[in-house]
Amino acid sequence: MAAAGGIVIMTSHSPSAWQELLAHFLASQPNVGAIRLNPHQRQVELATLGEVDPVVLQTRLNELLRQLDGQVLQGTSGAAKTQASKEAQTILLQKPSCPTAPSLWRWRQFQWPDPTTMERESDLEWRTLAFQASLCGLCLLVATLLPAGSQWHLPLLSVSILAGGWDAAIDTWEQLRRRRLDVHFLMLAVAAGACAIGAWSEGALLLFLFSTSGAIEHLVLNRTHREISALMRAAPKQARKVLPDGSRRDVAVSELQNGDILEVRPSELFAADAVITRGESAADESTLTGEAEAVPKSMGAEVFGGTLNLWGLVEMRVLRPPGESALARIIALIEHAQHARAPSQRFTERFGTPYTLVTLGVVLVAFLVWWLVLGVEPWAQASEGASAFYRAMTLLVVMSPCALVLSIPSAILAAIAWGARRGILFRGGAAIENLARVTVVAMDKTGTLTEGNLRVSHVESFPDGREGEVLRLAASLDAHSNHPVARAIALAGREQQVELLEVSSFQSLPGMGSRGETTRGTVYVGNRRLMEHAQWQPWLAKIPETGAGQSEVWVLCQDLVGRIQLNDRIREGSRAVLNELRNAGIRTVMLTGDRHNAATEVARQLGVAEVRSGLKPEEKVAAIEAMTAEGQLVAMVGDGVNDAPSLARADVSVAMGARGSDAALEQADVILMQDRIEKLLWARHISVQASRVIRQNLAISLGSVVVMALASLTGRVPLSLGVLTHEGSTVLVCLNALRLLLTRPPMAISPVEAGATPGASSGIG
Repeated sequence: MAAAGGIVIMTSHSPSAWQELLAHFLASQPNVGAIRLNPHQRQVELATLGEVDPVVLQTRLNELLRQLDGQVLQGTSGAAKTQASKEAQTILLQKPSCPTAPSLWRWRQFQWPDPTTMERESDLEWRTLAFQASLCGLCLLVATLLPAGSQWHLPLLSVSILAGGWDAAIDTWEQLRRRRLDVHFLMLAVAAGACAIGAWSEGALLLFLFSTSGAIEHLVLNRTHREISALMRAAPKQARKVLPDGSRRDVAVSELQNGDILEVRPSELFAADAVITRGESAADESTLTGEAEAVPKSMGAEVFGGTLNLWGLVEMRVLRPPGESALARIIALIEHAQHARAPSQRFTERFGTPYTLVTLGVVLVAFLVWWLVLGVEPWAQASEGASAFYRAMTLLVVMSPCALVLSIPSAILAAIAWGARRGILFRGGAAIENLARVTVVAMDKTGTLTEGNLRVSHVESFPDGREGEVLRLAASLDAHSNHPVARAIALAGREQQVELLEVSSFQSLPGMGSRGETTRGTVYVGNRRLMEHAQWQPWLAKIPETGAGQSEVWVLCQDLVGRIQLNDRIREGSRAVLNELRNAGIRTVMLTGDRHNAATEVARQLGVAEVRSGLKPEEKVAAIEAMTAEGQLVAMVGDGVNDAPSLARADVSVAMGARGSDAALEQADVILMQDRIEKLLWARHISVQASRVIRQNLAISLGSVVVMALASLTGRVPLSLGVLTHEGSTVLVCLNALRLLLTRPPMAISPVEAGATPGASSGIG
């Protein structure tokens, strides 16, 4: 929590990010005094003073909102030269002003762009750019084919230059207002210089290729927006609510609250994340996982908003509001991923303006040397020979970093779109780059290497004869937990129709279990660590170990000790994944809170290189820190609340499935929407391919700049060749990035089995 002038703001992301985004926006808008956001209801208002242009404000605001989209405002922040406050779920950020200024403000409500709008705008944008590039190229082609001296030659080239440079001119104007320079400025400068010395064709060719590469870049971005919009269209809009008197009423999904009872008929969408309370059916969860296989749903099973009820009439109790559903989280994650920069991308963007200034300085020095030192004619027309100015324009073209700027984001966006189509969600470019370089993969056991669908196999009580009471106590507490072990015990209680006790003061004990107050007094349910207290040591010495592969849960109260044994199945595909990782030279480690016997048995069956069992959450974190201190790049794979700290500490965090805990999903850099560990290989595969494409693009872009810049210093490179080389490399890196969309997944899972598009092209090199 950070204070600014006595007023407080709370957000979930770093203070610097909010300072830069919100404070910069307010500072850049002279007639805007404050901004008020409610991200949960997607509402935004601006306080204006004096005359403003709402259309211009909306356009500028959209850029800010798209960067904020996908972020949950819960962390801390404060902004320099701003004041901020939080009322309910609304964030208020305002400029310091005199006490009377707020009374003069006029609050205006603006639209928060939704994914469908983003897709429509993105589609219109790339099509507009493609039209401008086509018009530019068509006019240039016709002018080139006309006979020399034609009266239409210059008008056609003028139209070509206007069409090709229109978007660059708009962007340059916006950047100049912010006192920034970028590649668009360089392109316009070269085109204007070429026209000044009569090289109209070269200027038009430059802008044609530049506008074409821009259209290709926006096409890649549009593909990602299409993935988001497709998910958004899958979200239900209406729900059938069961009222207390038993009647049904259709309500808007946005009106649903926790605890509401809904009726869902066959072939209807589940409106929110919920638990089945009556009936049974099966669900098509392909919108979340990419896999069309029917998932059985019976009483007590959890269903997810936006998935399809296949054949049964069911009633369900809403667990989370629609805005916090698994589908909503996926949409938010993909939106956020588009704006999260990869480390290499941030490096190139950081030096955008300095590089532009250096380039202009080098070109100016070269011009002066050619003119004043070497005696080259300074301003001769292009038709009269290579003047110093002509050579300077050629040097400026080849040094412009268009290809370098596009080489990384184009590959990152293509990889994000590829993953989204296959149930793999990357939070941004950093996750893609880092996953390709990991040297150690640490994995939780339950729910990751095993299915997590535990079944109670045996209940013991000490003294004997009170097994039903042990199950009743455990099921009463575990009804309040979402851990896989707790769900299994709660399910056993429901199957045996156990009457649950009322639990108060429920408390989770990370790494051990849980406690709660019941009519039987204080009850503890958890792992063997609970038995380490001196009070229970005599009991532990008398009780034999469980068999290999069995998990155990202890139940402790004043006069009763019980043990529940559970079976879990190894997840199909775990062995193949571990073999592939080992063949790739990656070390595998199991980090689990389970007891040693159960952990080593699973590790033996799977061939895990290293096992560390009986770990508390903080001990998992310490294990990852130790591996990191050895110079290893560590990826952690998990799904539970206990995994969240170690996920946060790992270099790359991978969460299992839409069924993973909220804490795990919040920390994850990569989310595998299917409960299939094989998708880890898919995620690593596309990360490796994307990193390879990024290296190829950087080699192409930097190589062309260095080679052509050195060649241009000789004064023998014509402007047209410089334009073709420069813009050709830009188009090449975009097309190279688009190849990622055709990458075939590794064959650890067949494409049909995982919901991939049949007939996809083979993987790229």
